[in-house]
Amino acid sequence: MPLPSHPVPPGARDPQLPPGVQVAQSQSGSRLPPGVSPDIFGPTGLGGSPGLGGPPGRGGSPAPGRGPTIPPAAQPPQPWQMATPPERPFQRDEPTLVPGGDGGFPQPDALRYEEPPPPRRGARRFFLILFAVLFVAGLAYAVPAVVMSGKMLPGTSVRGIDIGGLTATEAADKLRDRLAGEATGEMTLLAAGKRFDFDPGKSGLEFDVVATINQAPSGFPNPAEVWRALTGSTDLEPKVSADLESMTTAVAGLARRIDLKVREGSVTFEGVKPVVVMPRDGRELEREAAIAAITKAFLGPAKEVRLPVSVIKPIAGKEMVEKAAADAEKALSGPVTLTFAGKRVQLPVETLAAHLSFEPDSSGGMSPKFDAKSAVASVEKDLVDPVLAPRDPTFQIVGGRPKLVPGRKGKGINDGRLAADVAEMVARDGDRTIPVLLATVKPRMSDAEARKLGIKERISQFTTPYECCPPRVTNIRTIARLLDGYLVKPGETFSLNGVIGQRDTARGFVPAPMIQGGRLIDSVGGGISQFVTTMYNAVFFGGLEDVQHVAHEFYISRYPAGRESTVSWPEPDFRWKNDSPYGVLVKTSFNDSGVTVGFWSTKRYEVESISSERYNVTPFKSETDSGPDCIPMVGQNGFTIDVWRVFKQDGKEIKRVKKTTVYRPELDLKCVPE
Repeated sequence: MPLPSHPVPPGARDPQLPPGVQVAQSQSGSRLPPGVSPDIFGPTGLGGSPGLGGPPGRGGSPAPGRGPTIPPAAQPPQPWQMATPPERPFQRDEPTLVPGGDGGFPQPDALRYEEPPPPRRGARRFFLILFAVLFVAGLAYAVPAVVMSGKMLPGTSVRGIDIGGLTATEAADKLRDRLAGEATGEMTLLAAGKRFDFDPGKSGLEFDVVATINQAPSGFPNPAEVWRALTGSTDLEPKVSADLESMTTAVAGLARRIDLKVREGSVTFEGVKPVVVMPRDGRELEREAAIAAITKAFLGPAKEVRLPVSVIKPIAGKEMVEKAAADAEKALSGPVTLTFAGKRVQLPVETLAAHLSFEPDSSGGMSPKFDAKSAVASVEKDLVDPVLAPRDPTFQIVGGRPKLVPGRKGKGINDGRLAADVAEMVARDGDRTIPVLLATVKPRMSDAEARKLGIKERISQFTTPYECCPPRVTNIRTIARLLDGYLVKPGETFSLNGVIGQRDTARGFVPAPMIQGGRLIDSVGGGISQFVTTMYNAVFFGGLEDVQHVAHEFYISRYPAGRESTVSWPEPDFRWKNDSPYGVLVKTSFNDSGVTVGFWSTKRYEVESISSERYNVTPFKSETDSGPDCIPMVGQNGFTIDVWRVFKQDGKEIKRVKKTTVYRPELDLKCVPE
């Protein structure tokens, strides 16, 4: 669009422009395009002023014959050429000019005015409200959090003892004071229908106040903790520290008072009369569970703590034992005959009874068990030539030194097969004649094993006297011959009844007086308690382990008081253990005045015996008897005596063991005619 040819007075408005838009003019009055300052033409404006920057004809002055020359339209600036315009205040009524038209000059009809957007008052109000809510919430948390910081939160308690608002130290002191009685008082435990007092302090239980308080936060609380403190409560369980070793020891001692070993039913014989032992439940304290229960109940409100106890049932019930007792009577209906190669021997009813028993089996019933090896010991030589029998290695004492006598294999009754045959005969009440089989029997140890036993010196020896030669002396000599040269391996337990078996006439034992029920009675093998007493003293001074010995009911003057033992079949037995790493050789000898038992091995200890004075003396009573079986007795007072067994090595005492023996008064019995 061409510029108008007439000038516009200064301050006049072009009717073609919107209101408020001014058009710049040069000093000469010529109108300039909107947005173009007259300063671009220099101080003289148009018309050849020096501001045009040149001589006439080159843009300084108009060429002759031509009007004023308008400079060419300015090229729009490029982004890389533009400088950052200075900031200027926003003018709400300033129009926005949009370039357009010929030559790039803006035209009035191309001008567009953009209205600024109205302010977003709703969003500002939302943010103000949110800020206010968060500020109030922050204050609601921060103020009580600061107050509670470093202390137990309000509402915190331990077993009803309020420790809220206290510091950790204050809370610990309060809990110690309030729970001191419970932490040191005895507990009452219930088990197997009985009550037991239990001292937790001596058993390793303690109230752990530090661990108890550490359960509760005491630093700067978080919002959840503040909320819980303001709206609820926290009850902490007291923590307990336990010394596991002390607790285990204490509960083990408690178990010894609670546990009851299960008793299996059995049927044995006393003489030829069945003796029935009925089964009984056992019980056992569940030790680990008991420790947990005691620890949990410690400091608790419960006054009594029930401990877990397991019931242990016997294998066979009462009904099965009663049935076995009925079968036992049938088993002794007569002797059993053993045959081999045309030879026959009998096992009398008494021998059957001594080696037969009924015991629980894996099916829950009762089965007969027969000790064939011991039963045939007295009759085997009548079926098998002794020349063919096996022989254990042993030692002879030659010139005061032991010399090995080699052992050998041999032939003997197959006792395993015989035991099964007798058990089947009893169970089925079958034929009482049983053919036996022979088997190759090895000695108890080889010669090489015997050489390594360390048999090199006598470690002990003891002698007891007798007057020759009543029947009891015969029995003493018989058992001495049977045991001479017997070897006891390291760690092995010697049982007199197990080695000798029931005393019988087939091996040379005869009836002789023995003590039973406080009276003297005749019995096959009577009197061998003197041999047992002699061997017991060899065990005593040899430093070997005493497993089972039973003193006589009343004192017999030919024996050392407190160092003697009796024996009978099948009980009481006499047993001792070779607790040394060496073998022990038993050597026996006898003459008309006494019997001697010596042990050969490697010496470990020197043993001394110390006896107390006799005390708790009880006077004897006197009676008379006119019965045909009366055996007179000489009365003796009863008393109690202590004996110490002192072990020494190189003259220095290692240990001492005390044994107390109580003797009843011996009846003074006189036998008179009827």
